[in-house]
Amino acid sequence: MPIDESRSFLPVNIAVLTVSDTRDLASDRSGDTLAARIEAAGHRLADRAIVRDDAADIEAYLRRWIADLKVDCVITTGGTGITGRDVTPEAFARVLEKEITGFGELFRMLSYQKIGTSTIQSRAIGGVSGGTYLFALPGSTGAVKDAWDDILVHQLDSRFRPCNLVELMPRLLEHLRAA
Repeated sequence: MPIDESRSFLPVNIAVLTVSDTRDLASDRSGDTLAARIEAAGHRLADRAIVRDDAADIEAYLRRWIADLKVDCVITTGGTGITGRDVTPEAFARVLEKEITGFGELFRMLSYQKIGTSTIQSRAIGGVSGGTYLFALPGSTGAVKDAWDDILVHQLDSRFRPCNLVELMPRLLEHLRAA
């Protein structure tokens, strides 16, 4: 899909949350991969944290960043599988106003091309809350690369045509103004 070079690039402020019971900043390869790609694309890393696989703790981070006017988008990595400790989608369900169902569908379609039917184990999800975009990615570095390189880098680029998520940002809170 084309980038319209006549349009201005608008950097997005993105927070990264790694969900893991075993990782710290020194061993967080997926978080490092995502942060590097965000900055290489010209966006700002607004914040970064690691939280254990606990829905209440994940929800608290999401709500904190949704309320922070300096954060436009939150991307999580980890906790999207189907084991007992994987609760990121449940935390997202507690905060989402609108789900972007196409994100998870497209992620799994692209993932299928690389890992086959194993992609059914991914519960990657996207949505919006409080004018902030939220995306939950699996914890593998491969999945992070796929989601960023094949979907998010384009949709978070204001020059991407025919449309992108950045151009919708000023309208994400319209429902509050109408009330």
